[in-house]
Amino acid sequence: MENLGYHISKLGLDRHGLKDVATARWNYGTPALYEQSLYRREGELSADGCIVTKTGIYTGRSPKDKFFVDEPGCHNEIDWGSVNQPISEKSFDIVQRRMIEYLKGRDIFVQDVYAGADPAFRLKVRVITEMAWHSLFARNMFLLPSDPELETFEPEFTIIHCPQWQSDPKIDGTHTEVCVLINLKTKMVLVGGSLYTGEIKKSVFTLLNYLLPARGVLPMHASANIGPNGDAAIYFGLSGTGKTTISSDSSRTLIGDDEHGWSDNGVFNFEGGCYAKTINLSAEAEPEIYNASRRWGTILENVVLHPESRVPDFDDGTLAENARSSYPMSYVPNASPNGRGGHPKHVIMLTADAFGVLPPISQLTPEQAMYHFLSGYTARVAGTERGVNTPEATFSTCFGAPFMSRHPTVYAKLLGEKLARHGAKCWLVNTGWSGGSYGVGHRMKIAYTKAMVRAVLDGKLAGVPLAQDPNFGLLIPANVPEVPKEVLTPRNTWKDKQDYDTTARSLVKQFEVNFKQFESHVDDKVKKAGIRAAA
Repeated sequence: MENLGYHISKLGLDRHGLKDVATARWNYGTPALYEQSLYRREGELSADGCIVTKTGIYTGRSPKDKFFVDEPGCHNEIDWGSVNQPISEKSFDIVQRRMIEYLKGRDIFVQDVYAGADPAFRLKVRVITEMAWHSLFARNMFLLPSDPELETFEPEFTIIHCPQWQSDPKIDGTHTEVCVLINLKTKMVLVGGSLYTGEIKKSVFTLLNYLLPARGVLPMHASANIGPNGDAAIYFGLSGTGKTTISSDSSRTLIGDDEHGWSDNGVFNFEGGCYAKTINLSAEAEPEIYNASRRWGTILENVVLHPESRVPDFDDGTLAENARSSYPMSYVPNASPNGRGGHPKHVIMLTADAFGVLPPISQLTPEQAMYHFLSGYTARVAGTERGVNTPEATFSTCFGAPFMSRHPTVYAKLLGEKLARHGAKCWLVNTGWSGGSYGVGHRMKIAYTKAMVRAVLDGKLAGVPLAQDPNFGLLIPANVPEVPKEVLTPRNTWKDKQDYDTTARSLVKQFEVNFKQFESHVDDKVKKAGIRAAA
């Protein structure tokens, strides 16, 4: 690049010691990043023109390798523990110096982006990476400033991303060769050792989860969309519960599929793109995601290509069950042009219960909404490669524990206040198993789940009689259009009713044990909200 010294100064890279890089490619567009990615053999082309990449052994986040620098300015604000681990300022400085030394003489790619569609709350982020593919990911996933805005862009946080550099725990004070280090004092994030692009995305989300509550904004691991009458809806959920699938409804305008804020102005997307799971993706079940995942400009991560036709095989999980597609929001036909909506009328909490005992849909009282928000329940299926098929309960508070930097009750309080102020109704939707646990029952049909959600949003469940579930106290609608009545009550779908009762009681107990950590922070009504009605 000509005038490298000018660009180094303009970018502020000299402030971070990045004076000796070979070339700094600043805000390259998609065509140029394609060229660079292919030239560097970072990826290959699919038949549809997607960049197809592999992340090696790390096909997901490394949550045990994430640290916050423990310094006086944030010490009393962070919820320290296994999610938010402390690291010293000295260790952070060592890692930063070693990363900068590693980048000497190398090319770097820089993207200046916004996180947050609402200008009142957006965060200016500079992403510096050694790979063109990751720079394209940042460009796909965040919001792009206009050319005049780029001329005066001053980042509030800078991410230095070195996926091919490895941390040394003996030198750096880290756990493994992977590290994600956040320094709120110097406004820096260091990511090393992992090619998985989600580390960039979730680092920014973690920052927003720390910064926004102090400004009265609830950060949410949730998707959101808007109906034809301007009615917004929020869908909380952990990975694999269906946030992207359920919110990508052609009859509604998509605000975003994963991360949002809820302010006094309404709901706004943190991102400018989607990062959708592609395993078993089909045009019939998820047409919007499928079509976007077969377009030029999209990154397919850990997706297997047919060796001759170069057509992606979304059913092949050889490289990763967590195969992903990253594409700009503009690839979604019904996406909101400004990434914003009003206050939601409905808040839907998604869970994938692999035990098969939670109702497929239930209405929540305000107390139950708080209980289930703090619980953040879903279930994982153990690795079948060893013949294990027993589900494992997972409680990820606020449906996003790995990204919540403050105590969970900070977010729960904000949710409770906003629900009360705006009168939103809450629902729990189980996208998991029916007719038995994993290995016996079957996954709830996507068509049924979509019909239930449509019934909620269209007001078709207003006035429908509700029956209380005897184990969880949840309120189950007596009927839902386009859904067989027997599906609505989970016990009725099991052949072995006694086995259902035993499994349900076991899960109730796990809820109760998990919730003990929050009992001193909530009132008695919320404490009792998850206890079975018969208790």
